[in-house]
Amino acid sequence: MTTTGTYTGEGRRTGAPVVSFENVSKSFGAVRAVADLDLQLYPGETVALLGPNGAGKSSTLDLLLGLRNPDAGRVELFGTSPQQALAQGKVGAMLQSGGLMEDVTVREIVKLGCDLHPRRFPVDQVLAAADLTEIADRKVGKLSGGQEQRVRFALATAGANELIVLDEPTTGMDVSARQAFWGVMREQAQNGRAILFATHYLEEADAIADRVIVLHRGRVLADGSAAEIKAKAGARRIVFDLDGHIGEAALRELPFLSSLEVSGRTVRIQSHDADATVHALYGLGLYPRNLEVAGLGLEQAFIAITDAATAEEAAL
Repeated sequence: MTTTGTYTGEGRRTGAPVVSFENVSKSFGAVRAVADLDLQLYPGETVALLGPNGAGKSSTLDLLLGLRNPDAGRVELFGTSPQQALAQGKVGAMLQSGGLMEDVTVREIVKLGCDLHPRRFPVDQVLAAADLTEIADRKVGKLSGGQEQRVRFALATAGANELIVLDEPTTGMDVSARQAFWGVMREQAQNGRAILFATHYLEEADAIADRVIVLHRGRVLADGSAAEIKAKAGARRIVFDLDGHIGEAALRELPFLSSLEVSGRTVRIQSHDADATVHALYGLGLYPRNLEVAGLGLEQAFIAITDAATAEEAAL
């Protein structure tokens, strides 16, 4: 099946999905890793998959890549099974698990990946895109962790894939290597490929992804742009300095407070009604200096959303 849809930005998705999860569940013994998951990805999207440990990210990727079969529901890639889509060369994957052959050179292992791909790219092109040309003759066993990640990236992009799946892709890379990596990924998305990546670098998700999916206990907790995820947290950040002794007990009585941190003279607050909190602050007779009120960053919003979901479940 040929996918003719595309992602046109600002949440506008058209055509058939590249990936479709329909009411998918997967359990390991008593642990339900994926629970009634409904999810679609579209061509040209760059999607970040976030979630705390145990959220179901790895299990979701395993199901997507056909490494495991669901207990219930249906997973489709390009209108067919994951295994068929992989055999047709439509999917490239860069996973954390699995070692690399150590006694071959970088060129040899990348050439093997190109030769095995049904729609291969020239090996020199793949090496250049992954910034591996200068170390192409080095043995894989002599590479640093970041260089090994670039080899995995080369293998994931050895041919004309329509979907690229990345699991913690920039772990071990320095800042310049990470920037170069995401530059290549942007080019891939601009060419109509869907990019799905799981990451613990939330600043990457904020800067790179046009869509962020937050998983929690195998379910989608939030799905939208980074800005929408931040807004969903429903809190704002208040930062200010206070002179003299800070009565932390009094600060904790401020209305609409969701978190409080005092570090020296600096106070950091998260509030569900910043205007009311600041008004009450002045009502205590305090005079904050260098007062800043802003929306939460993606990391803070992520923590707020997942903590709220955990608290709700504990209350049931």
